[in-house]
Amino acid sequence: MNRRQYNWLFLIIPLIALAIWVDASKQITIPNPFNSQSSLIDRNVDIQLGLDLRGGLQVLLEADLPANATVSSDDLNVTRQILESRANALGVSEVVMQVAPPRRIVAEFPGLQDPAQVIASLQQTGLLEFVDMGTTPVASGTIIETDYGTSTSSTTTTGTPSGTSTSPTDTPSATATTAATATTNPAITPSPTATPAPTIYHTVMTGAALSSVNVQAGQLSGFVIAFTLKSDSSTLFADFTGSHINQYLAIVLDKRVISVPTISNKISGGQGIIQGSFTQDSANTLAIQLRYGSLPIPVKVVESLSVGPTLGAESVRRSLIAGIIGLLVVVVFMGVYYRLPGLIADVALVSFTLICLMLYKLIPVVLTLSGIAGFILSIGMAVDANILIFERLKEELRAGRTLRQAIDLGWKRAWPSIRDSNSSTLITCIILFWFGSTFGASVVKGFALTLALGVLISLFTAIIVSRTFLHVVLDTIKSTEHPRWFGI
Repeated sequence: MNRRQYNWLFLIIPLIALAIWVDASKQITIPNPFNSQSSLIDRNVDIQLGLDLRGGLQVLLEADLPANATVSSDDLNVTRQILESRANALGVSEVVMQVAPPRRIVAEFPGLQDPAQVIASLQQTGLLEFVDMGTTPVASGTIIETDYGTSTSSTTTTGTPSGTSTSPTDTPSATATTAATATTNPAITPSPTATPAPTIYHTVMTGAALSSVNVQAGQLSGFVIAFTLKSDSSTLFADFTGSHINQYLAIVLDKRVISVPTISNKISGGQGIIQGSFTQDSANTLAIQLRYGSLPIPVKVVESLSVGPTLGAESVRRSLIAGIIGLLVVVVFMGVYYRLPGLIADVALVSFTLICLMLYKLIPVVLTLSGIAGFILSIGMAVDANILIFERLKEELRAGRTLRQAIDLGWKRAWPSIRDSNSSTLITCIILFWFGSTFGASVVKGFALTLALGVLISLFTAIIVSRTFLHVVLDTIKSTEHPRWFGI
């Protein structure tokens, strides 16, 4: 065996050892040699199961706009990104959200524990306003009107509500009705009662001015939300609070008052705290809504479906059985039909399986039932290249070539077929993955992803691993002395 084959062994053997280690682990922790209090790597590498295997919630969201309103694809994609960020921040892992044009988003939450909390968070538009209440506060929970987003804003001094109202002491006035013939008892009718106009409060700034939002424990009890303003808004906030000391500044979310703190002094530096009757969960939910901003498109839940874990467990069990049976059938076939080269291909096939599982855990790939089907299909395709190489090898041996020549010529002449067939499969996988991403077909997307990974890894194991092992084992054997070992 030449030196080049030895060089490949230095890559293959550590790679297989790494795959075995990762596949047998659920958590990888590598301590930091320079700091005993930290780790270089601390990562969960447990297999991530999708909605159909793990159970959870599937939600169909739709733009909450009139039917004739146009929804741009850019706004729909931005909405999906914000919703995905909110869901992940709530601790919902492996969330999958896909746009389903022209106005829908399909969301999947594997292993979801609290569907109501996630759905409520997704539907919130998250419009935060800092509203001037002047010297008359309103109670928390009150829904108010502000001048933010109106075509005309109040011209009153910042810090007082705009709008007009009729004095509550006004009384109906009386007017005499004149008839064509005068009477001694004219009719008396009251004028319509004047309806007070709604109070419209002035918005000092919105949540767009926030730079960061974090939940902190309160000084006495409960939780508060600490925020930092962007540099261009810090001056505005400092000027306003400095000129409105001992007045009220309401924190309003989606037109509902959540807190009405008193401005006790000038707040400079762009940092402040939102106080209220917050629990840890409510403070975290509010911080998420503020941190990830407003949705460009309001959404509503059209349909929600709970997927039970019992179906997932049964699907996993049957999929594992199918995978083991498929792998054993391929191993037996290769050993019986191709003899010694077939057994070497079986070793390469086991290496293929170990490397596939390692990549699924490291990327990570969220395995769905269709994804497992793609993996099982790739097992059969993993030996396709070996079959082409071995058939060519047998032909070269029958033609009188030496074993080393037969291996090299068999690989060289089988390569065009291997290249073209696998390239066609990869192109198909790319099309399927694009289709699944564009039209929200996560089933197709998972199948395409696992099949494409399987094809790429099978190319490596067939071209590098199998060929290297063939040279290592067979270069010292004379095929003419043991023809049955090669099926000829």
